[in-house]
Amino acid sequence: MTPDRRKPLEATVAALRDALGADAVRVGDAIGERSMTDWTRHAPTRPAALLLPRSTEDVARALAICHDAYQPVVPQGGMTGLAGGAIPAATDIALALDRFAGVEELDTAAATLTVRAGTTLQVAQEAAIAAGFELALDLGARGSCQIGGNLATNAGGNRVIQSGTARDQVLGLEVVLANGAVLSSLGKMVKNNTGYDLKHWFIGSEGTLGVITRAVLRLHPQRAARHTALVALDGYDAAVALLRRLTQRFGNDIAAFEIMWPDFYDFGVTLTASGRSPFAAAHPLYALIEHAGFDADDAGERFSTALTDALETQTIRDAVIAQSVADARALWAIRECTAEFPVRLDPINFDVSVPIGEIGGFVDRCRAALDRRWPGNVTYFFGHIGDSNLHLTVDGRSVPGVAHDDVYAFVYDMLAPLHGSVSAEHGIGLLKRAYLPVSRSREELAAMAAIKHALDPHGILNPGKVL
Repeated sequence: MTPDRRKPLEATVAALRDALGADAVRVGDAIGERSMTDWTRHAPTRPAALLLPRSTEDVARALAICHDAYQPVVPQGGMTGLAGGAIPAATDIALALDRFAGVEELDTAAATLTVRAGTTLQVAQEAAIAAGFELALDLGARGSCQIGGNLATNAGGNRVIQSGTARDQVLGLEVVLANGAVLSSLGKMVKNNTGYDLKHWFIGSEGTLGVITRAVLRLHPQRAARHTALVALDGYDAAVALLRRLTQRFGNDIAAFEIMWPDFYDFGVTLTASGRSPFAAAHPLYALIEHAGFDADDAGERFSTALTDALETQTIRDAVIAQSVADARALWAIRECTAEFPVRLDPINFDVSVPIGEIGGFVDRCRAALDRRWPGNVTYFFGHIGDSNLHLTVDGRSVPGVAHDDVYAFVYDMLAPLHGSVSAEHGIGLLKRAYLPVSRSREELAAMAAIKHALDPHGILNPGKVL
């Protein structure tokens, strides 16, 4: 986008007020802190204006005005992202869909849920449950994150091993393009082989190609029995062995397999209600496992027997099996301590994907290299190994005077030889843009840029993000 082609901001804001109504356009102090940055707390910036459209038509009118004015627009969801993808510049206009929320239809025959983009994930989940179904997507930020943001970032979460990422939950999509044109493809059919599947261009594009306004989500039969266990392990190889053992025994009924290295586990334990570990002794590695089946009469005996067998063969060291919903929530609270990272740390977050067999060695090399480079650093390792996703978070307070970018570059340099991904589920945004070539070839980046130019020739949608 050429800045000198941009129309005066005041005139654009006035046109937006005329089109959307004065109460849908906020400026100055009327824009709250929530619109300035995401959970990274990176570079909080008040946008030039905040738009709060109430309909797809409002979004279309707004984007048409901004397109003609060459005015940058930053789509925003629940602001729970961890890549800076929704952070505006001071001259940007933010567009939030908080007022365009709610469930529009639940089709029991098609097993679909049609929702507006501003709907929180939790509201969508609860609507599915009330109708006897299940929305497979689940994140720790479920009460705050919005469906539009989940899809724009192709969110992953806790149950990818069982049901896939956000992309796998979508049958239809409505998107407003940069020029205000509306692509409405809200079909409910699983089979639709009519040319390019356009919805997949927008899922994971982080608002750089269009603004998602509605989605038709695939629902699944409700799993009637869930059993949760916390398991202690000798190390990473034992975790992989246990994962394979359980998936061979239970198949797709293994809904979650989260592993935690001691640094992360101990941090999580300190934040629980009791502040005490369920285990009497410390262990090299921990796994939080959820078994979810369809048999309502399954009281968990098969799951318990499988863990007992693993204990007897020394595949695991110890196990604690939740005996109630409250017990399960207490165990999950250890894993979901990441919600406290922005409050208690200066987090430098990594969300990488590495071949499952390489994760353990990568963690060992990464920890040793960080210790050599910055003695005394505090780094937390955890992840969803069933889908090859490793997270690590360096507390910036433990490396005083070190720029976050220096830590990013250091870790991603170690990732490159493994041909890993710099983003498994959090997106690219601002914070990973410079490192995208670690995971994408020159030809791939050129193809992405060509798609961007074709759909957003004025470059107004979320400029500077991803590419």
